[in-house]
Amino acid sequence: MLINAKHADACKVKTACLVIGIAEGGKLDTLGKTLDTACDGALSKLLKRGDLAGKAGQTLLVPGLAGISAERLLLVGTGKDKTLSERTLRKITASALTTLKSLGGKDAVFALSEQSVKGRDHYGKARLISETLLQGVYVFDRFKSQKADAIALKQCTLLASSKADLAEITRGAQHAQAIADGAAFTRDLGNLPGNLCHPSFIAEQAQALGKAHKKLSIEVLTEKDLLKLGMGAFMAVAQGSAQPPRLVIMHYQGGAKDEAPYALVGKGITFDTGGISLKPGAGMDEMKYDMCGAATVLGTFRALVELDLPINVVGLLACAENMPSGHATRPGDIVTSMSGQTVEILNTDAEGRLVLCDTLTYAERFKPRAVIDIATLTGACIVALGSNVSGLMGNHEPLIKQILKAGESADDRAWQLPLYDEYQEQLDSPFADIANIGGPKAGTITAGCFLSRFAKNYHWAHLDIAGTAWVSGGKDKGATGRPVPMLTQYLLDRAAEAKA
Repeated sequence: MLINAKHADACKVKTACLVIGIAEGGKLDTLGKTLDTACDGALSKLLKRGDLAGKAGQTLLVPGLAGISAERLLLVGTGKDKTLSERTLRKITASALTTLKSLGGKDAVFALSEQSVKGRDHYGKARLISETLLQGVYVFDRFKSQKADAIALKQCTLLASSKADLAEITRGAQHAQAIADGAAFTRDLGNLPGNLCHPSFIAEQAQALGKAHKKLSIEVLTEKDLLKLGMGAFMAVAQGSAQPPRLVIMHYQGGAKDEAPYALVGKGITFDTGGISLKPGAGMDEMKYDMCGAATVLGTFRALVELDLPINVVGLLACAENMPSGHATRPGDIVTSMSGQTVEILNTDAEGRLVLCDTLTYAERFKPRAVIDIATLTGACIVALGSNVSGLMGNHEPLIKQILKAGESADDRAWQLPLYDEYQEQLDSPFADIANIGGPKAGTITAGCFLSRFAKNYHWAHLDIAGTAWVSGGKDKGATGRPVPMLTQYLLDRAAEAKA
């Protein structure tokens, strides 16, 4: 579905359906009063009958009214508050879309730009509306014999009430389109089964993206390359599987050649059985989502190339499959990481940090401005934060603040957790430099502490997306595409600084 914007008289706009907001109690705003005048009071008479209370998300479809060019009018309740929250704006947009998808119209016009939303200007409102619409039409039925019926709706237009607002609304819609495309790419990869989406497949997806965009080049390191680099921690995870590991390096050159890049590192465990420390069978199918960190980096790069940002970015996808076998790593094994630090592997199900630690060491060669790793790393993060926000830690407070700000702007939030030295003691090992787990307490934080030991030579942040990368169980089960919006916003902010 395409999203665009235009400035026009709402009364004269020709569309299959015009969407307008109605406050609780049937109160008309300035736009509503204009439309009511054009249809000789028919709108206010309709509301007085009480067919629409105006509660947030309620909808009422009205056939064409004399004096208004739209074939239909979709009234959507905005609630009692004059200033809407982001949640309410998403709710009313999603409710309107549900109705629109059931109609035969090919297009719709959303006249919601004058709704007041807390902390949002015209650009911000346009992005939220557009992303909600685009997310709402996502379907993954690749393996269904009976495909979902295609909806007639092909285009939504955001109506600007003034020419002065049009540029910002258009920019918001364009950015949302790129972000939604990236998030859909991430969702598709996450939803694929592990028998198809293995490390080599992810590498192929990156290579295909690179071929389609001139500013993007791809390099793929194989098992032999990883062994030569001394990535003993990475290989300890991969050695139990018949699927060979891959380290995918993505170079986006949007800035000057000598300009230091930003680096995104994604955990790409394409299926996680837990290895010898085998996971319980119930729900193990969802471990196909353990590569959502790598999928997020790919999705962010998809958005990045569409936005054509004037910065340099490196993406590192640490891809392996964690399986039990006669070749698999045993609990108690000790391996040497690329950094030279030795690791005692007390639990083979704490594998994500092992592929990431070597990849974080590899990232040093790019002399990055900042490094952000993204990983479905710990179940403890779901216990701590649920599925609403991602966990965030790091060694550089300005970088942390930049990510938190980007999350707020994108409505894809993170929450900072402490990374105090006291937690590091839980990783002490009597036999090696470090153990790969720190016991039952503060599991998310000790995982971050582990990674921090391999990220001392640059500004680094860690995003634990175990609770946000996918919806577990139920009819809405599937990858969410998060945190593509947050990371894309982070890069948009850095691009804006580069232009300033």
